[in-house]
Amino acid sequence: MNTKRKLYDVIVIGGGASGMMSAGTSAHSGKSVLLLEKNKILGQKLNISGGGRCNITNDEDDIRIFLKHYANNKKTDEFLFSAFSKFNKNDSFKFFKDLGLPLVVEARKRAFPYTQKSTDVTMALEKYLKENNVTIKTSSPVTKINKRDEKIISVQSCGTEYFANSFILATGGISHPETGSTGDGFKWLNDLGHTINPSTPSIVPLAVKEKYIKNLSGISLTFMKITFYIDKVKKFVKKGKILFTHFGLSGPLILNSASAVSELLHEGEVTASIDMYPDTDIGALDDKIIKIFDDNKNKMFKNILAECVPNGMAKSLIDIIKIDPDTKVHSISKIQRRSFVDLLKALPATITGLMGYDRAVVADGGITLDQIDMRTMRSNKIENLYITGDLLDINRPSGGFSLQLCWTTGYLAGTNA
Repeated sequence: MNTKRKLYDVIVIGGGASGMMSAGTSAHSGKSVLLLEKNKILGQKLNISGGGRCNITNDEDDIRIFLKHYANNKKTDEFLFSAFSKFNKNDSFKFFKDLGLPLVVEARKRAFPYTQKSTDVTMALEKYLKENNVTIKTSSPVTKINKRDEKIISVQSCGTEYFANSFILATGGISHPETGSTGDGFKWLNDLGHTINPSTPSIVPLAVKEKYIKNLSGISLTFMKITFYIDKVKKFVKKGKILFTHFGLSGPLILNSASAVSELLHEGEVTASIDMYPDTDIGALDDKIIKIFDDNKNKMFKNILAECVPNGMAKSLIDIIKIDPDTKVHSISKIQRRSFVDLLKALPATITGLMGYDRAVVADGGITLDQIDMRTMRSNKIENLYITGDLLDINRPSGGFSLQLCWTTGYLAGTNA
C-alpha cells in the first residue's frame, strides 16, 4: 500500500447532503479537510430528491412543532432541540441565499430552490466546498477504517491510507442503493462498537393489488382523503396529495403513511379507501351527480363521466364502475347512481406491501441517539468520530424534514470535528 503521511484536520466519508455540509463548514472554520466519495460525482441522491426539485427544508417557524415531525419516540425532539437551536430552517434559508440560491415556499410550508432544480443545490454546495479549499476525491470508496485505542487514526481508499485528527461519517442510509447508499456506514459503526437498529423503508410508495391502479398511472390527485383498514376495521385517516403509479400509490400523503402501514401489514389484510371528494359529503355529492345526469339525460354515460370524476380519471375508471358505459344517462337506476357515488367517496385498494429500498425516499434505522452527543454529533464510543444525516435512527416525514436533518447535523459535525 502506498502510504501518504499527510495529516488532515478532518476527513469526511460521504459526499451527499450532510457530507458536503460538514466538509464545507469544517473547512470554513480554517481546518484542512478531505472529502472521500465512492461515486463519480457528489450529491448523487440529492440530485434526484424531491422529484428532481429538492425539498430543502420546511418553513415551520415553531421549533417545537418542527421537531414533533421526528417521531421515533418521546425523547427524539428532546435529543434534537439542542442541535436545531444551533442550526435550523432559518439558517438553511440564509445559507443557500448566501450561496446564490434563494428558496421559495410552497404548499405545506415546503421550501425549494427558486430554480426548482435539485442539481442546482448540489452545484451550490460544490461551490461552497471549492471556495473553502476542501480536497475532494470522488470514485474513492473507503475500504477500511483503522482504529487505535478508542480513536480512529486513518482510513484506506484506493490503495492509499489517509490520516486525520477527526473523522465525519456521512455515508447515508440504504434508500436508493443505486446512488451508492448501500449501508456501509451502518457496518462500520457496528464494527466500531455502536448499536445499530435495523433499517426498513419508511418513506416509500405502497404496492396495490387492484389492476385498475395501473391504468391510473401518472394521475395525481391534489387533495384526497385515504382511510386505512385492518380486516375492515378503520385504523387511521390521512389527507393530502396522492400519485397513482404502475405499481400502486405514491405522493406525499402515501409516503408519509408508509411507516404506519408497515406496522398494520403485520396484523392482517390492509385495505384502503380513497375519497376523491373529501370536502363534499355523500349527500351533496349525490346531488351534484343528479344535476349532471339531469343536464345530460340523453347522452351515453361514458360521454359525461369526465364531468363526474377528477381530471384524467374517466377513461381509467370506466371498467370498475358498475354501469355499462353505453347506457343512456336517463336509463341509469337510482341504485346504480348511488353505487357510483359510493365509489367516488371510497375507491378501494388492497395494500400488498411497501416498495423496496430502491424506491424509498428515506429508510429508517441507524445508530441509537443515546450513543451520540447531539450538541456536537460526536460519538460517545469513539472520541474523534462524528456522525450525520441518515445514519441516525430518526424517523422523519417528507416535506423538507429529512434534508433539514442533514443540514443541521452536517453543520454541527463540521463545526465541532
